[in-house]
Amino acid sequence: MNHDLIDEPTYYDENAEAFFAETVAVDMTPLYARFLAHLPPGAAILDAGCGSGRDTLAFRQRGYALTALEPSAPLARLAEAHCGLPVAVLRVQDVQWAERFDGIWACASLLHVPLAELPGVLGRLARALRPGGVLYASFKYGAGEREQRGRRFTDLDEAGLVELLRAVPELTVAETWTTADRRPGREAERWLNAMMLG
Repeated sequence: MNHDLIDEPTYYDENAEAFFAETVAVDMTPLYARFLAHLPPGAAILDAGCGSGRDTLAFRQRGYALTALEPSAPLARLAEAHCGLPVAVLRVQDVQWAERFDGIWACASLLHVPLAELPGVLGRLARALRPGGVLYASFKYGAGEREQRGRRFTDLDEAGLVELLRAVPELTVAETWTTADRRPGREAERWLNAMMLG
């Protein structure tokens, strides 16, 4: 396994507690509603890059069957303590499941994958979905790759997403929409949200 391809775990390893504190209480209810509308009660959900474990816990409390992964071991430990479930220390580039999940939730996680690796990652996630499953992903709104305070970002807009999915025929876009950041003081930051069907 080549961990040189990604530099984010270093940032999240060093800042796990601060990141946890900054994100764990953010209210994501409007996004949950749009995602869960595509899923049957009790559906199997993969939280791909679960961060603080906030969303894993929210879905678990709503009666869904959760699997969570997080590439940063210190952050995964904090997430486990918060959500009460095991969190696999795993990168999305290394996902191997096949037809295991009804839904995959990739909230603000795939944006750290280099653009050249995103088609392969989306293909892996598509294979992890059961037929008719749904994948939610969010990216900072924009175009291109950048580095900011030790983290790599791949920004996407609607056109960039369409171009990206040309290489991932297993997925089709059901809807896209933009939202403001839900963290206090970050409302000026825009996000591209995408619901994709397998």
